[in-house]
Amino acid sequence: MASASPSSPASPSSPASPSSLSASSSAPVSSSAASSIYVASAEGSTGKSAIALGLVHMLAGSGARVGVFRPITRSADGPDHILELLVRHATASLDYADCTGVTYDQVHADPEAALSEIVARYHEVQARSDAVVVVGSDHTDVVNQSELAYNARIAVNLGARVLLAVSGHGREPQQTAELASHSLAEIRSAQAHVVGVVANRCDPDGLDAVTAALRATGLPAWALPEVPVLFAPTMAELCTAVGGTVYAGDPALLAREATSVMVGGMTAEHILERITEGQVVIVPADRSDALLALVSAHEAEGFPSLAGIVLNGGLAPHPAIDALVKGTKPRLPMIRCEQGTFTTAAIASQTRGQMTASSLRKVDTALDLMERHVDGDALRDLMRVEIPEIVTPQMFEFQLLARARADRRRIVLPEGDDDRILRAAGRLIRRGIVELSILGDESRVRQRAAELGLELDGAQVIDPAESGLRHAFIEEYARLRAHRGVTEDVAAEVMRDPSYFGTMMVHMGAADGMVSGAAHTTAHTIRPAFEIIKTQPDVSTVSSIFLMCLADRVLAFGDCAVVPDPTAEQLADIAVSSARTAAQFGIDPRVAMLSYSTGESGAGADVDKVRTATGLVRGRSPELPVEGPVQFDAAVEPSVAAAKMPDSPVAGRATVLVFPDLNTGNNTYKAVQRTAGAVAVGPVLQGLRKPVNDLSRGALVQDIVNTVAITAIQAQEVARAAEAGKDHR
Repeated sequence: MASASPSSPASPSSPASPSSLSASSSAPVSSSAASSIYVASAEGSTGKSAIALGLVHMLAGSGARVGVFRPITRSADGPDHILELLVRHATASLDYADCTGVTYDQVHADPEAALSEIVARYHEVQARSDAVVVVGSDHTDVVNQSELAYNARIAVNLGARVLLAVSGHGREPQQTAELASHSLAEIRSAQAHVVGVVANRCDPDGLDAVTAALRATGLPAWALPEVPVLFAPTMAELCTAVGGTVYAGDPALLAREATSVMVGGMTAEHILERITEGQVVIVPADRSDALLALVSAHEAEGFPSLAGIVLNGGLAPHPAIDALVKGTKPRLPMIRCEQGTFTTAAIASQTRGQMTASSLRKVDTALDLMERHVDGDALRDLMRVEIPEIVTPQMFEFQLLARARADRRRIVLPEGDDDRILRAAGRLIRRGIVELSILGDESRVRQRAAELGLELDGAQVIDPAESGLRHAFIEEYARLRAHRGVTEDVAAEVMRDPSYFGTMMVHMGAADGMVSGAAHTTAHTIRPAFEIIKTQPDVSTVSSIFLMCLADRVLAFGDCAVVPDPTAEQLADIAVSSARTAAQFGIDPRVAMLSYSTGESGAGADVDKVRTATGLVRGRSPELPVEGPVQFDAAVEPSVAAAKMPDSPVAGRATVLVFPDLNTGNNTYKAVQRTAGAVAVGPVLQGLRKPVNDLSRGALVQDIVNTVAITAIQAQEVARAAEAGKDHR
């Protein structure tokens, strides 16, 4: 980008001028200020955004409130896609506008005033964070050391340590190391402190050689491999680049990345011999043989799944071919453009995809690369991040995924025909969070996953109608339900239902937990669990909690999804189960049994039910802090509790809130979610011997990912309890 090269702002001969230092002295960094790391590069296309995203996740996984900051953004008129992406993943409570410094135009107009503005804007972010990831400016394709020097000046004034990003693309290891050395000299001449070097886009077979060459810098160094998907454009981006229009295909597949380009200038059979997975093929629109061959190959087993077809030349397919193609309702995206073959191919090969907040495959790939190739603990130590006691929603989500990954469990997903399930599965597999079993016709599941650009090689795909597990499941279900008159013939029909089959996998130990409900009702998910898995020995009620992630803490709300009008005994079950579940997720359980009155001030059947339930909880779990009946404000607000229940160990500090009925609980969690901006994670089912969890039919991909992680953590606890039971025998 030509405007991204501020040659005037920073003279290489005086990178740390007195005026630049005065900016930092006007806003000194205290010893208690947030630690910051500045990702800088000496050229464009180093993959800074992927490195920065990985840093955000590494720091957030330690429990820090991680903020992000972009000192120089591309334009005040349009969004900065890198910043949008990072803000989405940051864990500090910051909006996009909070995280911006100045534009390139401001830097060109008055570099010193721009620097002062950057420092002032940064300190607003720093004050609300424990760690800040700062992403330096972009570059043209020509190495521009003066721009790097200006970035170094910014880092000095922010009090941020620098992580240098260099590209190994097309370079020998020694060449990469020489670029790093020259860049480090430029940064150090500005008195900036460098903590490490990351060489990105390296030859996957030469990572060790690059790392060894970089050791000459005397700094910690890491090498990341070149992964084409990170720079590949989506079909939608290609369509925009060639000024095209969508001719046919599934709109959802326009988000798939085209990892390579081929010009189909040969006969159809030779084109088919050369197509590869994720490829986009350019053919003139009047090449009917090639068009039909490619559409058929995409649908056929044994052929690669294409990203799309570009019909160039400004022509339309022959009317008969047009009718034939559209009549088959192809899923493969096809776009039309006006350019000739050479121009179309040149544009397609030069179009670079952006990693944006919606680029799930790119995001997961970047995170996986950083997790596998960069020592996160070492980087955190270099930054000396202090961890606070508060927990934000984003921090809680990161901790869920980290705990699930630490002891991987197998989770079964019965709804393999749902794109959201497949997208979530792709994320879970790429991040190594769990082992997965997906139910459905294997060829259809894998074909659809390939069309969506997902890699499910690590997943087990099982067709309930054909599985070798089927016979044992039929026998076991018939045995379990014999008292209800269920025969093996009836059981055989029941086992065709994916929810029942998945539940039986959990019961028989073929999976550790199940997540369902994206396309089925709650009853369809829970009923098999009632029949097959059953409740824990000391609990007779299956209930649920929502983990309510507020701005600075996480509370557990139960029951908001399952039991409509619980009895006192059921309320006691819900309270005990909710306390156990909360503890599984790092919440110190202090239970408030909610009612419309506090203490002894009220009377009536509803209050008496809560009072009775509170007594039952104390009898069953004497060690559990519990208070009831208590009103919501007295349960969570210390000042109200001081007036109404001054001697209570729970009032004002409750972390587990048990509602008297489903009507109250369901409305309250939604009210808090919508009016307080809380993130509601759940419902998390509890009381079952093994974990089964339900999804909302409107669940987003990230909701599914979180629910699978929760289920895996519950499965870890079941395994630990079983192991502890063996040790006591």
